[in-house]
Amino acid sequence: MHIPPFDNQNAPIVDIDDAHVPLTYFNIVKLKAGAHHDYRVPGYETCVVPATGTVTVETEGQTFAEIGNRGADVWDGEPEGVYVPTDTAARITALTNTEVFIAGAKFAETLKPFAVRKDELDLVQYGSDDTKTHRKIKHILGASHHDRVGRLLVSELFTVGAGGWSGFPSHKHDTDRRDDAGDLIETRHDECYNFRFKPDYGSGLQMLQRVDNEPGDAYHIVNGSTVLIDKGYHPCCALPGYEMYYFTILGGQRQRSLKQYFQPTHAEQLHTIPGIMDMVAKFK
Repeated sequence: MHIPPFDNQNAPIVDIDDAHVPLTYFNIVKLKAGAHHDYRVPGYETCVVPATGTVTVETEGQTFAEIGNRGADVWDGEPEGVYVPTDTAARITALTNTEVFIAGAKFAETLKPFAVRKDELDLVQYGSDDTKTHRKIKHILGASHHDRVGRLLVSELFTVGAGGWSGFPSHKHDTDRRDDAGDLIETRHDECYNFRFKPDYGSGLQMLQRVDNEPGDAYHIVNGSTVLIDKGYHPCCALPGYEMYYFTILGGQRQRSLKQYFQPTHAEQLHTIPGIMDMVAKFK
């Protein structure tokens, strides 16, 4: 499902128990310097990530000061975030004019809050210019924070260079299932993206093919588009001449670690894209 950009007035874009992706939550909050936003999401753990600007986050009696260091856009500096436990009130106070992402995943337990600073990110770069798959991933809640988070994975993905594909070879993660030997081959993780382009009048394409070798859907994505991935294989691409970014939220049904199932038709491409297995290993 594609949600075109709109003024959400700080109300959730993907609310709790969404019909398409009930395991995830997403909000964009825009604040002027000195303003604040209070929120609490019952049944969902969340992560506050400034897209631009700097904020202070207060939750569970703790204060996490000066989170975020980016200026003009998401390419201008490194991401930072604050993990907010399930059913816990939080206040975001803007130190500068800011746009803030709030990512969430359904999780019943209440853990402890913590901050993720720019030197604590899990970084991966893979693919190549030759295969048109060169991209960089910055995991905010990634492998290094696995034991401190319930079901939520939060990352930022960048195409490297102008134009090219992401999420290829095509994969899906819509079913918890094992093979005949009992090994886990896929997990159910709902997913939500928010896209940005550089320059901001760039655009791209999000594919969603629900059955291998059968026609699927394609969405024209623009700066600020939100896409919900409920089921199927889902590569995306940027037009030549434009850089693409997408904020990624994954919420697992039974576990946090993501097990991707690569589309059989294109599985041989796993051997042509440098570093792709390093990418797979970081989603846990």
